[in-house]
Amino acid sequence: MTDIAFINARLPDLDAESLGAPTTVVVRNGRIAEIGGAAPEGMPRHDLAGRTLMAGLIDCHFHVVAHSLDLWSNVIAPDSLAALRAAKIMQGLLDAGFTTVRDLGGADIGLVRGVEEGLIDGPDLVICGKGLSMTGGHCDLRARTDIRPDAMGWRLANMGVLVDGVDDVRRACRKMLKEGARFIKVMANGGVASPNDPIDSLQYSDDEIRAMVEEAGNAGTYVSAHTYSDASIRRCVKLGVKSLEHCNLIGAETAAMAAEAGCTAVPTLAAYEGLKLEGAALGLGPAEQAKVDIVRDKGLESLQIMRDAGLPMAFGTDLLGQLRKYGGLEFDLLAKVLSPAEILRSATEIGAKLCRMEGEVGVIAKGARANFVVVDGDPLAD
Repeated sequence: MTDIAFINARLPDLDAESLGAPTTVVVRNGRIAEIGGAAPEGMPRHDLAGRTLMAGLIDCHFHVVAHSLDLWSNVIAPDSLAALRAAKIMQGLLDAGFTTVRDLGGADIGLVRGVEEGLIDGPDLVICGKGLSMTGGHCDLRARTDIRPDAMGWRLANMGVLVDGVDDVRRACRKMLKEGARFIKVMANGGVASPNDPIDSLQYSDDEIRAMVEEAGNAGTYVSAHTYSDASIRRCVKLGVKSLEHCNLIGAETAAMAAEAGCTAVPTLAAYEGLKLEGAALGLGPAEQAKVDIVRDKGLESLQIMRDAGLPMAFGTDLLGQLRKYGGLEFDLLAKVLSPAEILRSATEIGAKLCRMEGEVGVIAKGARANFVVVDGDPLAD
């Protein structure tokens, strides 16, 4: 990367909730070398003329292989086509200001390396491999009348794999960690887009989830859980899960327990708004639409509960296929409850911690990666 100095840049101070005076940020070899002072003599300069220079944003819940809301059409695509589609989606994320994305099921090490080797333009990916689902669980897309064995397995555009029993769970975790997974994902609760599992259904046995937590811990990482209901969230916390995805139906006592256990929540409210607006037109069935209403109606309330409990929240969207256009809506929804500084922290500092990239991304500080977004105006006011 070319060395460059950004001059007349205003940096957000999330603690003071204000912008600093215009300053200079010097970049060498892709990292922040200096903040403040004069630009080095002879170094190329980019004058921001008082615009805001922010750390690149982090989406902590995305699926880059979810080309379409029709999940079956994704799964049956050849891996080569799925990879090309994912590359285009990743370019769109980068264009929207997301320089790091935590993929919650689907992306593989090839997409990670494609960015690292400069073959595709996209955010840095933090991957889990495939989400683990029990038979009949959130990643089992077969209709009740479909008795064929699951044959989609590890295809690239499949967001999850069906794995049952402690031994096979361990084997799947080890396989994904060997293949570059940075954390493990479990479908621990019923889901919206899946045909056979009510929202309040608990998925996997305690022993199976404990096995995932142990395998992740042995590899120095953690388990992330798809979870909506209070009972499911509480169970996951007790079993050692550290990342709680969605959490729409969480109660105050459980939120406090999760905060005490050092968990992080990742609300994804835009996903349900998008499904409410266009789900039916895009093929979502009546049963799935009813489940959307259950979680959507409690979304804003869950934000207040988690903030009051001191449970950290990372920014996530979970928008699939044609609903990706609603990514900006997540900021608007969060702003109904959270302050601009809280929202920006969720999309930078808290996200970086969840990605295990503290000091690397999500911050403008000496030594951090020079992942930047430049915006007009003051994001701490709007």
